[in-house]
Parts: sequence; C-alpha cells; structure tokens
Amino acid sequence: MSTAAPSHMISSPAHCAWCGMAFDDDSERLHGRRRCRSCGAATTDPWPDQAELDRAYADWYRPPSGRFAGPGDWLLHRTRGLLARRLDRIAPPGAVLDVGAGDGALLDALQRRGREALGLERTSARPDVRTLELDELDGRFAAVVFWHSLEHLRAPGAALARAYKLLLPAGVIVIAIPNSASLQARAFGDAWLALDLPRHLVHLPASALLGRLEAVGLRVERLSHVRAGQVLFGWLHGLVHLLPGRPELYDAIRRPSARRTGLRGGARAATLAAAATLLPAAAALAALEVAMRRGGSIYVEARKQPCLSPASA
Repeated sequence: MSTAAPSHMISSPAHCAWCGMAFDDDSERLHGRRRCRSCGAATTDPWPDQAELDRAYADWYRPPSGRFAGPGDWLLHRTRGLLARRLDRIAPPGAVLDVGAGDGALLDALQRRGREALGLERTSARPDVRTLELDELDGRFAAVVFWHSLEHLRAPGAALARAYKLLLPAGVIVIAIPNSASLQARAFGDAWLALDLPRHLVHLPASALLGRLEAVGLRVERLSHVRAGQVLFGWLHGLVHLLPGRPELYDAIRRPSARRTGLRGGARAATLAAAATLLPAAAALAALEVAMRRGGSIYVEARKQPCLSPASA
C-alpha cells in the first residue's frame, strides 16, 4: 500500500490529532506525519481534505463483491464471529456499537447471538449502519468497538472520550489498532504496511493509547499483542516489499476489483510464491515482537467503572 502524500492535500495540521497539543517548530517531522512531543503520537501531515479521503476510499477499497481472494473473506467473517462471542461474554446486557462497521460482519455475528448492534461507517446501505459522526449519536451501549477504525478518525482522542460517555456502567471499549512502537514499524519505517497514508490519520504507540484510556476513566483489563491481527501479515508484507520491484503482497491477496495496482497474472503468482518462501522468517519475527510485547498491532479491552455513591466510596 502506497504511503505517498499527494501534493494537493491541504496544509500541515496545527495540533496533534490525538491529544490536541499545538505543534511547534521543533516538533519531529517524519515522512507523511508529524510526531507530538507531549503524547508521542504522530499525526498525518499534510492533513487530507475530504476530497482526498474520498479518493483514498474509492470503490476498490471495499467493493460489494468482497476484498480478498480465496478464503480471505471467510476468514475475516470467522474472526468477527469470534470477536462477537468475546463481546457477548465480557459486556453487560445491552446494545453494541461498532465504529467503522465495514461490510457489517461483526453486526451480523452479534445479531446472530441475540445482541442488538448498530454500526457507524462512511457510507452504507444497511439499515443498521448509520453515516453519522460519533458525537452526533445518542444512546447507551454495553460495548463500543473500534476495530482498526480509531486511526481513521479525524479526532480519535475526542472519539474515545465520547465513546466513554455512551457506555453503560461497567460497559467495555474494545480497540484494535496498529502499534507505531512495534518492531515491524521500526524495521520497515516509511514502507510499513500499517502507515496506510492518507487513510490513517493518527499513528499511535501502545503507551499513548493506554494513557488516554486511563485518562478518560477506563480501566484496562486486557492487552494483547496477538489478538488484533496483522502482526504476522505486517512482517510478511514488509519482507516481500523489500524484494526487487517492491512487490505489493496486500494487493496480491485481494480480489481483482479490490486491487489498487491492478496486479495480476505472473506478477501476482511470483508475489505469492515469495510470500510462501518468506513465511517462516515472518513467523519468527512476529513471535519475537510478541514476546517482547512490541506487536505490530495491539488489542485492548477497557471497562467503565460504575459510579460509586458517597456512602460506598
């Protein structure tokens, strides 16, 4: 996936998209992003306007026919089913909100388990998915899910605070997000798969996410460097991309209508063959970063604490 920033994007952001701290002349500038000295998160720079984001989320990004070739879409729905089972176990009774619902796989899985579920997405024809911003939504929820969606939001820090307010007492927030402090982020630098400019607007180290969760009043109950997915694939994609010609493994595993580069034929077969050869090395590197707790993506469960009365405090 390309990380090039088009020249017609609007000017640099004035503030950190995560904590709101104003950038100064000494803030660290990276390729396509700017790091906040206060919280350590990076904000995409230049900041994309709406027209640029519309192009970045064009029809190829998530076509109705599905994104992945072979068993890819089945596996995606299978993992959403496992997530629904987990949510049903840890959340109190009540509805679940899926921020960034995509094709609705998690909503379907939750509804099959008898849970009311509502999604938010940029566009959708589903009646259970709304095209609203989080701060435009009313209601109370037993769980709010940001499954690789928080990094796509223009104001992710504010979205997290709003999600907290929408939670029922003892409700949970579940987040999966790329970890910019991971070993693979350091190894691949500007070519790291999870940079995904300009769609990813904020780039968080695990510490920044955990600190913000605690600051809004949530208690982190689980942190995993495995459950968020993309750990093994992040390494595999990066290793393949180091080969001559910079093959794009992410395009190679997608359906023809979902490929940004139009990769096909012999080039696609060669890319997949290279991935098969490099898989043992990628698995070893993924195991190493998980053992070091610096996974390429992280999964977090955080719970809202019931309000205590003065007598019980």
